[in-house]
Amino acid sequence: MYFPVAEIEVAPWIPFLAGFAVAFVCSMGGVSGANLLLPFQVSVLGFTTPAVSATNHLFNIVAIPSGVYRYIREGRMVWPLTIAVIAGTVPGVIIGVFFRVQFLPDPTHFKVFAGLVLLYIGVVMARSLIKKPPPGSDKASSEKSFQELVSRWHKEEKKTREPLPRVILHHFGLKRIEYSFYGEHISAPTMGILILSAIVGVVGGMYGIGGGAIIAPFFVAVFKLPVYTIAGACLMGTLITSVVAAVVFQALAPFYPEMAVAPDWLLGILLGVGGMLGMYAGARTQKFVPASLIKWVLTFILVFTGMRYVLSLWF
Repeated sequence: MYFPVAEIEVAPWIPFLAGFAVAFVCSMGGVSGANLLLPFQVSVLGFTTPAVSATNHLFNIVAIPSGVYRYIREGRMVWPLTIAVIAGTVPGVIIGVFFRVQFLPDPTHFKVFAGLVLLYIGVVMARSLIKKPPPGSDKASSEKSFQELVSRWHKEEKKTREPLPRVILHHFGLKRIEYSFYGEHISAPTMGILILSAIVGVVGGMYGIGGGAIIAPFFVAVFKLPVYTIAGACLMGTLITSVVAAVVFQALAPFYPEMAVAPDWLLGILLGVGGMLGMYAGARTQKFVPASLIKWVLTFILVFTGMRYVLSLWF
């Protein structure tokens, strides 16, 4: 199949399968997988123009709603966290898209900077996983308890199952977001989330990722939020920012007729349909997967992507 904007020819099952695979694995940690699809499109498919970023955002738009729906249905969507992420990333992503098209059509040096940021967060996550805190002293206790509960719940007969615990909101203000999950009181700084989200929005707008690959690990490693409660918020934030980014890319396309800026709709939708199925399956499966395994997957994604961006300066 020929994709005119990307100017590539590839069997349609390849992008479909790639979208499914990355979405299934990454959605468990609140990441769409777009950060892995970008190197795949550039290095494997040979799609290198700024339109690859726009196409990556289109993948997010098609793929993410199924995963978000699942998290909402299970009562694990922390709406104040979601609002804070969106409020920060939307302005940032508009700036990022403009920078990508106007100043950095081949942003090798900025990719090195972004890679160093990803590597730093990945190292922080790895250290927190290797150096385990005493049992019951942090949010890992609620994650472990919830995972054990889900295991027991799954073994029970359908008629005797009790409803699984849902997120309970206690406070949402400019200073703090407070909620509880499975008996654990959780608190996060609102302004810290807004500032982080704005910075991530700029990077995400430039590279075609919604930002979940940076925000989700940061929530887990720095803000110490349980991974079972942040995935839905990160995916929803990624979805909204990707919609904004795709619209801006499309709007800017007529002003840059000399290069491909608008998304490749055929390729993006094909990637996205695979991602939609993978996203739903990943969100449905997440509660059965140990939180530590999800965190290690996020760590691997960060380190892998970060190393790839850093090494792109020489290779």
